[in-house]
Order: sequence, then structure tokens, then C-alpha cells
Amino acid sequence: MTLDVGLTGGIAAGKSAVASRLAARGAVLIDADVLARQVLAPGSEGLGEVVRVFGDDVLGSDGALDRAALGDIVFGDANARERLNGIVHPRVRRAAEAYRAEADEHAVVVEDIPLLVETGQAERFDVVVVVSAPLEERMRRLTEDRGMTLRDAEARVAAQATDEQRAAVADHVLVNDGTLEELHADVDALWEELISRA
Repeated sequence: MTLDVGLTGGIAAGKSAVASRLAARGAVLIDADVLARQVLAPGSEGLGEVVRVFGDDVLGSDGALDRAALGDIVFGDANARERLNGIVHPRVRRAAEAYRAEADEHAVVVEDIPLLVETGQAERFDVVVVVSAPLEERMRRLTEDRGMTLRDAEARVAAQATDEQRAAVADHVLVNDGTLEELHADVDALWEELISRA
């Protein structure tokens, strides 16, 4: 029987580094962000619905989704974000289920879901892993490493669950406040526990 692991964390907490390390150790990784891009690809039913709801301004000149334009709409408006989530999340879940169905029966399947808590999915998983990092460090990563304005960074953090809300559903919290090597060591210890359960 597969072991289903939900992986989440606030923006810029280091979730991608944890996901990459788990995949390198042998986990079957299902990345919700990748699936979200697929379900909103040019010509897709999902993108067509987004354009119907939010207008042609969310399309680039190449016919692809202009993520920055859509972000400007949804990160400042909870109702707009809810409408977008209603379009994207069911499609992502169906795509994730298709990948999960192909996994070996004793695999550790890790679903990397940024909004796992916000979308009420914690109970779907055998194990929920939360990656956390101090807010000041996350803001630094967003503004310095990703080039966001402070206002945009604050809006994205505010649009997500709080650290307390994520911790409330977590079976494991990986605190990413040191070096990458230290984070990898923590992930490796977690991996040993996960494979012992799979």
C-alpha cells in the first residue's frame, strides 16, 4: 500500500528544496504547481474558463496565461482568489490522482501542495509534512532572491494560511532556518521514517 504524504509550507519556506530531496531519495513526487501550469496551458479547458471569469487581460500576446496579471487580480481580492481556486484545484486533484494511480504499491507518494491547509486537504494524507522558516527570512527570500516588492511579498504571505494553522495539521514540521545541508539531514531522517511506514 502506498504511503500518501502531503507536503506544504508557506511561500519561500523551502518546500521545493524538501520536495527535491525527497524525490532524490526515491519518493514519487507530484507537484501541484506543475499540474496547475498544465491544467492552465494554452488551449486547455481550464485556461478557457479562467479567461471567461477574469477577462482577456489575463492572457499574454502568445495566448498563454499572464501569471503576473492574474496574480495582481487574485492576491488582493479573496473572492477572486476563491473563484480561481474553484477552477484550478479540482483539475489539479484529478491530475494528481491519475499520477498517484500509476505509483508502485509500496511507494512513498509525496504531493507538494502549497495550499494544502487552505484547501482543507490534510485528511487525505497518511502523513502531513510542513516546511517552516522565520517570517523575516521568508520576506528576505521573496524580495532579494525573487525580486518581489515588499508589498507583493506581504500580499502573498497574507493570502496563505498562518504558521499556526499549518502546524495544527502537521505530523512533522521541518524548520528551515539553517544551511541547506542541515535541511537535507532533517529530510533524510524523515525519509527513513517514511519508508519504514510504506
